Amino acid sequence: MQRNQLSLAVFLAITTLTLAGCGKEAPPPPPAAPPPPPSIEIKIGHVGPLTGGIAHLGKDNENGAQLAIDEANAARIKIDGKDAKFVLVKEDDQADPKVGTTVAQKLVDAKVAGVVGHLNSGVSIPASAIYNTAGIPVISGSATNPKLTEQGFKVTFRTVGRDDQQGPAIASYLASVNKPKTVAVIDDATAYGEGLANEVEKTLKAAGVKVLPREKGNDKTTDFKAILTKIKGKKPDAVFYGGMDATGGPLMKQGRELGIKAVFAFGDGACTDKMKELAGDAAEGLLCSQAGLPVQAASKKFLDAYKAKFKIDPILYAPFTYDSTNLLVAAMKKANSADPAKYLPELAKISHEGASGRIEFDDKGDRKDAEMTIFTMKGGKIEPIAVIKSGKTTSFEDFVKSAAAAAVPPAAPAAASATVSGVAPTAAAPAAAPAPVAAPAAPAAKAAEPAKSADAPKADAAKK
Repeated sequence: MQRNQLSLAVFLAITTLTLAGCGKEAPPPPPAAPPPPPSIEIKIGHVGPLTGGIAHLGKDNENGAQLAIDEANAARIKIDGKDAKFVLVKEDDQADPKVGTTVAQKLVDAKVAGVVGHLNSGVSIPASAIYNTAGIPVISGSATNPKLTEQGFKVTFRTVGRDDQQGPAIASYLASVNKPKTVAVIDDATAYGEGLANEVEKTLKAAGVKVLPREKGNDKTTDFKAILTKIKGKKPDAVFYGGMDATGGPLMKQGRELGIKAVFAFGDGACTDKMKELAGDAAEGLLCSQAGLPVQAASKKFLDAYKAKFKIDPILYAPFTYDSTNLLVAAMKKANSADPAKYLPELAKISHEGASGRIEFDDKGDRKDAEMTIFTMKGGKIEPIAVIKSGKTTSFEDFVKSAAAAAVPPAAPAAASATVSGVAPTAAAPAAAPAPVAAPAAPAAKAAEPAKSADAPKADAAKK
């Protein structure tokens, strides 16, 4: 009997629990996670020499482009309603035209939306034809040979000046300040070096300076003794060399060793602190030019960001490749599209305040009214001494002062005085207007005290 009662109790307990469970509603499933916002990956290519004698300059250019890419991604830009993720596709052209055209086609095949590069004029010119055929915009931050933008390619731009601006700038400065009667001109037989030397020679002759017959090396020459011995006998007052620092340094060192006391002058390809390393004390006092503002005059925002990211100062053209990259991004934003055919018209008519000043392009793709800067080697460092803009030469010190003064906002007018003893209020005398300042030689976006660069200015080049 007790056994039957126990079985009945167990049965009733199970039945009760079952019925209780059936009376509960199952909890609703958790809500599905919202789908991620639509996104788009936009590839931008950068090409420069990352190996070889001027790899330090190629890496500097790449760093400028990478900084711009990182900042664009941090800004969470939307293109066509989608979150844009920008990717820098990096290639090494070895400063070689043949390699340059190969990697240009590689970037085209990778379907990049735009390209920043190449560093060298001699590489940029043949590569530009490939980008033109593909309809991909390309902006160089360092190639200065005029031919680059004289080909009629609507996709080709540059953020620096041209050699037919740079050559006359350094030649005119040399003629007016150093007043040589006879000048020897040597070049490295590249598109950059020969082209720049041609412009220098033309300007010197127009100024009534005697120019000796042209001498030539190549972009790998390091023994110039035969050439220098030949010109020593003609006693030039100045020697101009169109080429890079890797060859310009040995040339100057050997010239001094042979007793040549002439002023040595160079273009941007040899306007670097590396000249001190390669020429030693012989580099002191050299003159050189850059087809743009010096890196020290780049915006403080850029200089600080570059130093924070890479733990070094920019060398030369990083501000210009930074600007080139930002120009591509800005044009895409304006067009609301990363399709080259759609954003190219926006790029052509853009007006952009960059690290190197305000940038606008002419019909050829050249930077409008680009500045030229003259430097000298002092105490083992390249230092800017003059800026040339619109044909006017200004000392670098005065240029910095005028840019700083123009950047200061006007003072606000003084507040009106309160009513006293029932007398109607009268306006307080306005604050004295600041003394008029001459218009700056460059856009007013520069830092008041430009930072010193560890590797001051220079280099474009035609290389090979």
